[in-house]
Amino acid sequence: MVIINPHAGSRKAGKDWIIVKEMLMKEKINFVFEFTDSKYHATELTLKFIEEGYRKFIAFGGDGTLNEIVNGIFIQKIIPTKEFTLAMLPVGTGNDWCRMFNIPIDYAGAIKVIKNEKIFIQDVGTVNYYNNGWHKINYFANVTGIGYDALVNRKTNLQKDKGRGGKLSYFLNIFSSLFGYKVVPVTIDADGVIIKANLFSMNVGICKYNGGGMMQLPNAVADDGLLDLTIIKKISKLELFMSLKRLYDGTLLTHPKVEAVQAKNIVITADDSIYLEADGEFLGNGPFTFNIIPKSLPIVCA
Repeated sequence: MVIINPHAGSRKAGKDWIIVKEMLMKEKINFVFEFTDSKYHATELTLKFIEEGYRKFIAFGGDGTLNEIVNGIFIQKIIPTKEFTLAMLPVGTGNDWCRMFNIPIDYAGAIKVIKNEKIFIQDVGTVNYYNNGWHKINYFANVTGIGYDALVNRKTNLQKDKGRGGKLSYFLNIFSSLFGYKVVPVTIDADGVIIKANLFSMNVGICKYNGGGMMQLPNAVADDGLLDLTIIKKISKLELFMSLKRLYDGTLLTHPKVEAVQAKNIVITADDSIYLEADGEFLGNGPFTFNIIPKSLPIVCA
């Protein structure tokens, strides 16, 4: 089952599907397909197709589309998650999950990976959070962002909804969102280790990359049964500008204002409201509880 988000990649997915469809057929990959028409529709479709007997899914979209399919697989409790296989044809803004597993961003390369069907069983994370006062849970296969990361993500997603989002928009929002942003005092409980910090930004995840190639969790291993946590503490605008290179080259953890830990269970509380995004999609606010489901999702990797 191919689930297509036609709005992904600034509507590139919808335009390119006819080409991708022919390429899949040429490689003799048997498939059926369905388009999403709204946010969270990919989750609904996944649940529907699971009931119809489908066990192999391809996401044609961005990290958000992948996240919705993952949630469909994990929300249902009848079929063990290890009986599914998830692959991706990337056409999103960031494509960060694909970076972790060396999946090419060109269609021909990604289809070759799908045809080879090399399987890796990755961990999946869960986060409990709140949205408009309602308790929610989200399953994530890549990285979540808290604080400044989530603020930038929220701003970019609002622009995407109006047809103005993209990589450039995200990068510009990294700078424009600095004005007026205030750090938030947080308390973090990581497997009993207590950390108190004036938080600028934070990431909790399974894989290494988010934000279109930023390596904010450089030590992450996708099947080690641990969540990686990177905390960027209060930092001046000048320090941030001077350290941008560290976000991409894997040296972020050497900065004196950055702390990293690994844990199976993480609880984050704050006095003020603090935002959350997961796999590139804005979710809501804290407090947050993170847990890990070790080696629970078979995926197709390069």
